[in-house]
Amino acid sequence: MFCYNCGCQLSEKDFCTGCGADVGLYKRIMYSANRFYNNGLEKAAVRDLSGAISSLRQCLKLNKNHIEARNLLGLVYFERGEVVAALSEWVISKNIQNEKNIADDYINMIQDNPGRLEAFNQTVKKYNLVLNYCEQGSFDLAVIQLRKILSNSPRFVQARQLLALLYIHDGDWEKAKKELDKALQIDVNNTTTLRYMKEVEAMLPPQEERGKKKKEAVVYQSGNDTVIQPASKKEIIGWQTLVNIVIGVVIGVAMTYYLIRPSRLQQDREEMTVKYKEVSEQLDAKNVQVNEMQMQINELNKEKESLSTSLDEAQGTSVALEANTKLIEAALMYLNKTGDEMAVAEALEKITPEYIEAGASESFKGLYSAVKEAVGPTVSKKSYTIGFDAFHAEDYETAIRELTKAYEYDPKNGDALYNLGNSYNKRGDTDKAIEIYEQVVELFPNTTKARKSQNYIKEIRGE
Repeated sequence: MFCYNCGCQLSEKDFCTGCGADVGLYKRIMYSANRFYNNGLEKAAVRDLSGAISSLRQCLKLNKNHIEARNLLGLVYFERGEVVAALSEWVISKNIQNEKNIADDYINMIQDNPGRLEAFNQTVKKYNLVLNYCEQGSFDLAVIQLRKILSNSPRFVQARQLLALLYIHDGDWEKAKKELDKALQIDVNNTTTLRYMKEVEAMLPPQEERGKKKKEAVVYQSGNDTVIQPASKKEIIGWQTLVNIVIGVVIGVAMTYYLIRPSRLQQDREEMTVKYKEVSEQLDAKNVQVNEMQMQINELNKEKESLSTSLDEAQGTSVALEANTKLIEAALMYLNKTGDEMAVAEALEKITPEYIEAGASESFKGLYSAVKEAVGPTVSKKSYTIGFDAFHAEDYETAIRELTKAYEYDPKNGDALYNLGNSYNKRGDTDKAIEIYEQVVELFPNTTKARKSQNYIKEIRGE
């Protein structure tokens, strides 16, 4: 363990022998982080992936630079089928330690196989489509898509949980239990899976009764129907059959006698009843026709509302898919060195701030921030050079755009902020110039550019 202040290797004492800094609390924090990492490692070894994620996150809260914990967290996410979250952790790990980091092997494992990467991308798109189907109430389509997803990604725990939930909604408890059993084989202590399993087992009969029913009956599928046929038993004895036949003949003769005798009296009544029924049926037919037309009108109105809702949701889904695609392109461009930092920045700028603030997941935000921080210093320097040259060439529009980008990618670049204020001032936008100068004075006090900014403020205000 090394001192956080001077980098000297620490001894068993509670102070650094190199610089004298008090490291007692620091050492306790690092030891706690290591304990959480060891606990996560033990849980991952017995496939308690949910518990491992919880422990590893606690470890990273105490020590965000714990490379082993971050790489293991990525592996746990990958094992549960959450590829985007895993890739995010590995990219952050690579940015912290660029050399001799096993995260390189994990990232290359995905990148070197374009087919696998495309399969992961399609899995994410299909899962988002399934969520849209569920929101629309199209549960049959959702089940079909989930089966396709699991055929390609059998370890996607969230997809198995959702499929089991749909089976529970349909009352198909046996299928739900099978999916939950498979989910538990991947993550043995997942709280969501265990909660679903408890509900399913409460609805299923005990194991002994289920085994007994299987012995007493033969169950098979006929089309969409489940047929339960009792097992054949050869317990009918010949003399019992003969007795039943005799009894049947006697009952038939008696019924024939009592039915033919009053038939004459009932004939007239039946004729009148038939005519009455004909008139009633004609009236009922008209009423049914009116009701059917009204139902068709209602169904068309519902279909119209559903199509409008689907269109709005499809537009939202399109924005999310486009943002995910742009982020993955930027990350791969940076990792593969297929484009310079400015090209990576252009790809990131195509992702709207509104989506990042309102619609993006935590994994998306983490990967976005990691890539942006990685290219930030270089992009800031190049943008500052372009903006500074444009300022001297009196191209203030270009100067404002590039200097704004330079400060956005590196908030420590005070020269970019100062020259941005000068650009607004030269363009005649004095209100904006004063706003920028005040930021320079506040963020970079006791500097030459702060004093110049203060003078420009007084000059603009006529003080």
